[in-house]
Amino acid sequence: MFGKTYSAKPADIEKRWVLIDAKGLVVGRLASLIALRLRGKHKATFTPHMDDGDNIVVVNADKVVFTGRKRDQKVYHHHTGYPGGVKERSAKFILEGRFPERILEKAVQRMLPRGPLGRQQLGNLRVYKGAEHPHAAQNPTPLDVAALNRKNSRSA
Repeated sequence: MFGKTYSAKPADIEKRWVLIDAKGLVVGRLASLIALRLRGKHKATFTPHMDDGDNIVVVNADKVVFTGRKRDQKVYHHHTGYPGGVKERSAKFILEGRFPERILEKAVQRMLPRGPLGRQQLGNLRVYKGAEHPHAAQNPTPLDVAALNRKNSRSA
């Protein structure tokens, strides 16, 4: 009458390596796709309490784009821990700074669940600002995000 709910065991989990070239891709759309794959929701074997997502390598993270005027107007806040210590930086300031890959890392981090499992899944994401990455030995399969939806890419 009723089927059993499938629950993945650690032995059943098969992790793949995926390579994404972020050049010209829209930040939020790319981040939501990465978060979905890190959690493993694209698989039929998805289990909420297990880390069955893929390992994702993102290159050219410094070449991501924002839509509209977000590059100049979007503001990121952080707190120093001292009273009145709220600091803010524009997206343009971060993208032109030393660690432009943090824009994408933070976008993905904020789309994952908070807690030990979310932190473990975030550890499966590797973001590099240039075209080089040290994961050639894992033989990651390229994923063309721009071809999935025409809104995913935008010429800067």
